[in-house]
Amino acid sequence: MNKDILANKEAIVDDIADKFKKAQSAVIVEYHGLSVADTMDLRRQLKAEEVEFKIFKNTMTQRAVSKAGFDGLLENLNGPNAIAFSNDAIAPSRILAKYAKKKKELVIKAGVVEGTIVDADKIIELSILPDHDGMIAMILGCLQSPIRNFAYAVKSIAEQRSE
Repeated sequence: MNKDILANKEAIVDDIADKFKKAQSAVIVEYHGLSVADTMDLRRQLKAEEVEFKIFKNTMTQRAVSKAGFDGLLENLNGPNAIAFSNDAIAPSRILAKYAKKKKELVIKAGVVEGTIVDADKIIELSILPDHDGMIAMILGCLQSPIRNFAYAVKSIAEQRSE
């Protein structure tokens, strides 16, 4: 019986460590004081952006972050924590920071973004970046600008010559 329990716990630790290693972004938040309705609303918003929001025992998470090589997160793993995992480096930061502005009970602690441990301030900085589609639109706008300016210049020269 004890071997089964231990094997089950080891499997959970391995799963959490794997999530930390594979995710582009993992953000640790403290949710103490959020109502059930608020938590469900937050989960809905995260799910809409394909962000996985999980609550694990701190002892299991501590072992998992050590196993994954993110020992710098250990100091943040106390109290009631939840972790948002995503394949998008920005989505969890954006959603959680926006929600934390509305609900002061949600506290952003730290996270891992593209394999680098970051603090709460860095996560909030990342939250102001646009999402994937917004970044593509910005790049396209930058690429179109020189072409548009060239077209206006050619049109202006053509109008001057026709006069």
